[in-house]
Formats: sequence, structure tokens, C-alpha cells
Amino acid sequence: MKLLTHNLLTSRSLKGVTVGYPLAIAARDVKVVEVEFNREFIIRMIQKVDWPVLYKAAESLGHLNDLPLSVVEDFENNEDFLKKTHHVLMEVEVINADLICPETGRKFPITDGIPNMLVNEDEV
Repeated sequence: MKLLTHNLLTSRSLKGVTVGYPLAIAARDVKVVEVEFNREFIIRMIQKVDWPVLYKAAESLGHLNDLPLSVVEDFENNEDFLKKTHHVLMEVEVINADLICPETGRKFPITDGIPNMLVNEDEV
């Protein structure tokens, strides 16, 4: 699972959960997979992601890669910033882990890079 995906996931479907975001990551296996840099895509994604959540996720995985605490001014023209963001969003892969609901502690497994966000009937 890429951190771009993590930035979008929530556990709101659980009974009693009002926000369910951000999910904590308890990683057992993380790897870096080189992905071709697409400048325009990264610029669009920076405008859509929850930056503090992305920063915290990268930090918790030990892959902060000198990413700043907040989006830099004029980021569209800052190639170094765009490449660091690309690395965190697209190249850091969570292979095996648990995503943990911040409100209930319910764990959702990530197996072979695929998050399983299915809930049991009694949890809805």
C-alpha cells in the first residue's frame, strides 16, 4: 500500500466511529520500490493530500526523507521538494502491517500490500 492510499483511508464505516481518520500504521514490512517521477501528477496530489497525515505516516515508517513539516511555498517550481514528495507518496510501500482506527483501536490488516478494510456485520 502506498502512502497516497493511506492518506485516503478511513474507518468511518465502523459502528460508533465519527471520523476514523487518520489510521495509524503498525508496519511489519516496508520496502521502497522505484517509480518513474511524474511531476504533474505529484503537483496535483500535493493539493489533495492531508499533508500532516502524510508527514506523520512517513515519519512513523522511518521514511521521512527530509520531507518538510508543511508544504513549501511555490512548491510547483521546487524540483527537490517534488521529488521528496514523490518518494514518500509513490515509492514507500507498506507490505505487511495493520491499520489502526484512532477511535476504536480496531485493526485492519495489510497483506502483500493490499489493505483489507472490510468490516464484520456486527461492526456496522
